[in-house]
Amino acid sequence: MREGVRRILGEPRGEIALGQNTHELLVRLLSALPLDRRPRLLTTDGEFHTIRRQLDRLAEAGLEVERVPSRPADAIAERLAAAVDDRTAAVLVSSVLFTTGEIVPGLARVAEACARVGAELVVDAYHHLNVVPFDVEADGLAGAFVLGGGYKYLQLGEGNCFLRVPPGCRLRPVITGWFAEFGLLDHAGADHAVPYGEGAARFAGSTYDPTSHYRAAAVLAFEAAHALTPHACVPSARCRPRVSSARSSSTISTPLSCASSPSPHWPVRVSWRSVRPMPRDSRGGSASGAWRAMREVRGCVSGQRPM
Repeated sequence: MREGVRRILGEPRGEIALGQNTHELLVRLLSALPLDRRPRLLTTDGEFHTIRRQLDRLAEAGLEVERVPSRPADAIAERLAAAVDDRTAAVLVSSVLFTTGEIVPGLARVAEACARVGAELVVDAYHHLNVVPFDVEADGLAGAFVLGGGYKYLQLGEGNCFLRVPPGCRLRPVITGWFAEFGLLDHAGADHAVPYGEGAARFAGSTYDPTSHYRAAAVLAFEAAHALTPHACVPSARCRPRVSSARSSSTISTPLSCASSPSPHWPVRVSWRSVRPMPRDSRGGSASGAWRAMREVRGCVSGQRPM
């Protein structure tokens, strides 16, 4: 599974920590930040509930959480870069907004601003990966943490989330599991310092059911074998949504499959259907809310990821 994730991130030797959901990985990362010396977290008001809810609770507990506006999306990076200071422990931002599907450009500027003051950058790429191309190096995010998971567009199913850890990371999560010292068990308890593994092992948890990773590995191998990547689809105009307006509501014509077959052994037929977008106040939320919206929106299929 890690090999497939590295391919999607464009980083063949990337350090990848695995988890059952992005929240457990986020919490471990937050617990590693020097919040006593840098009591400020910077984010946007357009983050998915995983980040949004956890930061809301930390703010209730007294931590300083600042949110910059997420609209317009093309200015998010500029606003975050301008707001980073030496009291900031981390910046947490999505590379694609889950409410609108807008790509957030220019995150390399945020990475540079974080590097100048010693803050960490955490990029939530869950709604980005396997939809549009993502490349850690090309996007200027070599020094960033990247959160992602397979429940949606990677088609890996539940229980397959990951955290990309930047090279040379020496953070020591306070919330930690014994897998984080798996290779050091012979030395555990030898002195007063709790030992950690290298790289992504620092963010490992504890015993869990890993069978979902076998499913994920098979899907990722299939996609690689058939060249099913965002790069294969983006150049084709027939694979891009077409938007038209009718009265006060918009209709999106969406391709059900890619226009060009990536493999001679897997023929693809193009078809289109028109659907109405899910109402803004119904996006996310509970499963019952999504089901109500699905009954109202003909032909629209909605999914939710583990939080």
